[in-house]
Amino acid sequence: MLRRLGLSAFGHSPHTSTSPIAGKPFSRMGFFCTENRAILWAMTDSMDRPVSRPKWWRSRRVLLKATAGLSTVALIAMAATMVLGARTTIRTPAASLTVDVVRNDVFRDFVTLRARVVPRDVVYLDALEGGQVEDVFVQAGDLVTAGQPLLRFRNTTLELEVLDREGRLVESITQLQTYEKQLEDTRLANEKAVARIQYDIVRLQRLAERRDALLAKGYVSRDQHDAVHDELAYNRRLLPLQMSANREQDELRRQQVPQIKAELESLRESLVITRSKLQSLVVRAPVAGRLTEMDLKTGEIRERGQRLGQITPNTGLKLQAEIDQYYLERIEVGQTGHVLISGRNTPFRVVRVDPQVKDSTFKIEMVFDEPQPTGLLPGQALEGRLTLGGDRAGLVLPAGPFLERSGGDWVMVLDNSGHRAERRRVRLGRRNAEQVEVLSGLAVGERVLTSDYASFEKVDQVILTK
Repeated sequence: MLRRLGLSAFGHSPHTSTSPIAGKPFSRMGFFCTENRAILWAMTDSMDRPVSRPKWWRSRRVLLKATAGLSTVALIAMAATMVLGARTTIRTPAASLTVDVVRNDVFRDFVTLRARVVPRDVVYLDALEGGQVEDVFVQAGDLVTAGQPLLRFRNTTLELEVLDREGRLVESITQLQTYEKQLEDTRLANEKAVARIQYDIVRLQRLAERRDALLAKGYVSRDQHDAVHDELAYNRRLLPLQMSANREQDELRRQQVPQIKAELESLRESLVITRSKLQSLVVRAPVAGRLTEMDLKTGEIRERGQRLGQITPNTGLKLQAEIDQYYLERIEVGQTGHVLISGRNTPFRVVRVDPQVKDSTFKIEMVFDEPQPTGLLPGQALEGRLTLGGDRAGLVLPAGPFLERSGGDWVMVLDNSGHRAERRRVRLGRRNAEQVEVLSGLAVGERVLTSDYASFEKVDQVILTK
């Protein structure tokens, strides 16, 4: 480009010539390059002039950030409007729904129950030792008396253990008895030693008196006289030493004898218990009554602690019922109710409340307030009611399956057209199998869907179709 620019300017080829200034040679190509460079510098200088920008361009970053923030806020507002303003609707055939009306009525505070007749007392039979069933003397359903043999086990291992334990206990008892006898023999020997010393003192004192008289007359020698007096003095010094030793040994014996007797008594009791282990191989009835739930065959093996059966004493019957956990805090011992027996309401009284909840229910036990009705059998089911409190007038809604899903916090209320039901927050109070007490959220005459809300848990309104 520079080359073409140079040629078009001068129309000559670049050759070396003499400079017209100072007569010095110079290169035409160098001249052209210098001139072109000057032109380029002039062009660059004119292109690099600063371009003025508007004021809003200086705050571009601020504007971008503000725009992004406003966009985010707008999106959030739109989403919230869509979520809050959207109403979930479902269409359901009217024939599949139950509709009830809120009324002013008397709320009857009770809970219905299905009671089961059970024995008042039950005595369980468990294997104390276990083993192989050798003989079965009775069967389930038989009436037994207290102490009657029911079955017998065979357990060779237990028999060997009992024999070994019994031998060691007898050996220990024999050793203690021998030691006790040694203490008694020592006591007797010590008493004999004291008596012997006292006897020798009396004898030697008499002999010394006679020797004194004979020595004065010259009938005995001095040696014979002194020997008697020396022996008498020795026994007099020996007597207090022997008596002191006897006292110490008697004190020790008095401390050890009670301990020995207590240990002997414990060993004898252990021996009785050990021998009774063999007796426990024969299972006997602890009380009189009817034997139930025992199904054993000869040759069967049962481990220690296994349930063998149970005996129902003739102490009467009671009632058991499972109640919904909703009523746990409202049921107490002493509350009354009635069950229907042969077309007659028979009163009962609550005697026990088991607070443990299992499968959303808890158990209560009841007894009859009057003589037990005849003809009742264990396992029989009876229908009844348990009174919880007093009756009270107010707004009442018929109970229904809707309570299980809503928990009494909301209901579906029909509008005046009867074709649309909308969710509404309410507050419900006490309830029984037939009624629910309305505390707020509903008015007299309003219609409520009381059927199952399984399809309405996330629905705001229901359209009833034909």
